[in-house]
Amino acid sequence: MKNDLKSPANSFYAEALKIVKDEKFTFMVAGGFAVNAYTGLRRVTKDFDIFCKAGDYPKILNKFTSLGYKTQVLDERWIAKIFKGKAYVDLIFGSSNLVAPVTDDWFKDCHTVRILGHEVKIPSVTDLIRSKVFIQSKDRFDGADIAHLILIRHQDVNWERLLSAMEQYWEVLLIHVPNFRFIYPSEREKIPSWLMRELLSRLEHQFELPTPKMKVCRGRMFSVADYTVDVTELGCADVVGGENERKAG
Repeated sequence: MKNDLKSPANSFYAEALKIVKDEKFTFMVAGGFAVNAYTGLRRVTKDFDIFCKAGDYPKILNKFTSLGYKTQVLDERWIAKIFKGKAYVDLIFGSSNLVAPVTDDWFKDCHTVRILGHEVKIPSVTDLIRSKVFIQSKDRFDGADIAHLILIRHQDVNWERLLSAMEQYWEVLLIHVPNFRFIYPSEREKIPSWLMRELLSRLEHQFELPTPKMKVCRGRMFSVADYTVDVTELGCADVVGGENERKAG
């Protein structure tokens, strides 16, 4: 795919790729660049995402620090950053809600593409979708990326594996399936009918369950900031529980 290598940001991203490749670190390029690689689209992205395992991120970050780059561990649970001027690379080894750590499994089904002049690995379409399903906040919603990936690369999605990965959070997957069907009514068959039936069956059975007694806000899995008020003022327990747990009235 063609990229504007002359822009300061892309020049830095290409520079960062050369470093991690020369050092033979295990990594993948994800985010908007991976989406563009799969779809052939030119969605503008404000940053550059490098995925790695949690055990590898300190080595990568320390290498850039030793080369004089400004680095920052933003959240040791899932993300660090590498800066050059106003441009930055996100070094990601998990997810903000901690449900999708980058593991060896992510590298088993990855693909090789050319980005910014370098041959690099990117996550499978399935894992790329998985990395985006929870990104739903007032500042960012990755639903369009997911819709475009399904539209253009639906044949490459391992739907059984995606459902298995989302087992505990099948309702989140259900959000994106009808979303795609609404956006592209003439392309509905690109999502297998068995998946829609399975998700709707789960929803139907859920209707028959008694109302949960624990008052929990799972919105914080989408955005901690947007749903802070639910925990601090509305009496909900956080996703992982805590001292403010209480039963619904």
